[in-house]
Amino acid sequence: MASVAVKAALGLDTGEVVYLQTTMSEGTETELTTLINTTTGGYSVGATSLGTFANGKTITSIIQSPNAPNGISYAYVDRRGEIAMILPVHIIGQGWQSPVTWNMPFKLQAGDTVRVMANTAADREFAYSVMTNTGTQAIFAADGANGNVELVHIKSGQGIGASLTGQTVTMQMSTSVDGAKLVSAGGVLVLNDRGLPIGGCMAANPITQQPMLQAAIPPIPISLNFVARVTCSS
Repeated sequence: MASVAVKAALGLDTGEVVYLQTTMSEGTETELTTLINTTTGGYSVGATSLGTFANGKTITSIIQSPNAPNGISYAYVDRRGEIAMILPVHIIGQGWQSPVTWNMPFKLQAGDTVRVMANTAADREFAYSVMTNTGTQAIFAADGANGNVELVHIKSGQGIGASLTGQTVTMQMSTSVDGAKLVSAGGVLVLNDRGLPIGGCMAANPITQQPMLQAAIPPIPISLNFVARVTCSS
């Protein structure tokens, strides 16, 4: 796996634009920091976490969503070890300003960091990003494989039922490079405690198109023992 430059640009309520760029290893979730001004294209005096750089300021727009040259599964703002704000993602050359962003405007605090999972073009990681009716945001992921795979929370390792019991998924986004191999309705299906599908989300291939944050229609109520399942033909 190669080391690649991952970039993003965020607009603040002060009129400033924060440019982020970090070289990171593909396949390893890594923090995306500001780019030091001694580097071509850099505007910061040091490689700094977003919350430290812009403490107390508010993100009002995503000018350039986190992007990587080969593949990218997900990105988010981490606050004290929890997912505070899911960010849109795209591959370089296949992106635009997303018309839908969750939790905007978003006021930053010291300690907030941007975390990104950049992957190789062949990496089969499936990522399912959701927001619920309570404002909770979560990302569930697993590597695609032949047969059924249940997605788990990237922080806790728990399934969607244990993570979001009593809540309803209202917004969602999925990424995967598996394409035609996805026999679970072209994406992920949420199954109830009887193993029956009650909702789902189509997956976008981040190598060829920008995944879209979208409303869950209909919304997906979650109870204990529910699972988010991906099924692949190989």
